[in-house]
Amino acid sequence: MTKKICVLPGDGIGPEITAEAVRVLAALGLGFEMETALLGGAAVDATGNPFPEATQKLASEADAVLLGAVGGPKWDMLPREQRPEKGLLGIRKHLNLFANLRPALLYPELADASTLKPEVVSGLDILIVRELTGDIYFGQPRGIETRNGERFGFNTMHYTESEIRRIGRVAFAAAQGRGKKLCSVDKMNVLETTQLWRDVMEELAPEYPEVTLSHMLVDNAAMQLVRAPRQFDVLVTGNMFGDILSDEAAMLTGSIGMLPSASLDENGKGLYEPSHGSAPDIAGQGVANPLATILSAAMLLRHTFHEEEAARRVEMAVKKALAEGLRTADIHAPGTTKVGTKEMGEAVLRGL
Repeated sequence: MTKKICVLPGDGIGPEITAEAVRVLAALGLGFEMETALLGGAAVDATGNPFPEATQKLASEADAVLLGAVGGPKWDMLPREQRPEKGLLGIRKHLNLFANLRPALLYPELADASTLKPEVVSGLDILIVRELTGDIYFGQPRGIETRNGERFGFNTMHYTESEIRRIGRVAFAAAQGRGKKLCSVDKMNVLETTQLWRDVMEELAPEYPEVTLSHMLVDNAAMQLVRAPRQFDVLVTGNMFGDILSDEAAMLTGSIGMLPSASLDENGKGLYEPSHGSAPDIAGQGVANPLATILSAAMLLRHTFHEEEAARRVEMAVKKALAEGLRTADIHAPGTTKVGTKEMGEAVLRGL
């Protein structure tokens, strides 16, 4: 059986970091068939469409998608439908990737890289489960129009019970396989949509008796992530809150350049990408950190192809590169050796 991966390098540093992840996947000798396509700004430049039909077809036919990053100021003045981010939202919707998994794991070698005190973040291991295809990002009606002589902007937040139940089961199952603690984040004191969210999470809880369910308002959760982040094991929340909290959690680890992510459908097909953006200011310089993309490839191995041993090999190779004192610019510190994108990728390959 072929194992087909659609590779979407994207924009900015995307082509550089995906190249290193592709080298790692190829080195495993698992017979992956990898084909590249356009998404985001690169697709706009070539076709006028941030998610062209050829990419839609390849992504649909592939078993998994490996993505670099999309976007940049070059395309900010385009009509909204042509902006690179529309390509990212489009592929998530097209493939029904409703569950976003973002681990925030602090490697011991990087404890000093975090902006928080080492004693606060040492041993950090959090998983944020974010609903990805609903909420205010996709809700209708939306737009900007003129009302009473002035511009009026509006968006609609909504969730169906089935959407909440679906992401809730993913989060409960993840917690059951980890520390058996699940914190559901909402804003039920203000938003009826998230009152429903909390109600459904409570209804699901009896199905997972080993998991302790708690609830936290999103503003308090944002504060607690920087006050005492190790209190959390798995967090589950909606699309907008999850977007914000997962980036906050990323910085606890020292660099967003270290954080992978997986976006899954109901059958295990997934899109795997680093949590960071396209960093156009350093694009083409060979200095970007490829580790989040390489670790995303490890998640691809684990969640789509069920190659647990190979996933662990990749993760251990990353740890070995860090233990050797190798650091890209974003995580460099006195006493460590600064290396570029390709050199870090080669260190991971040696570790394999």
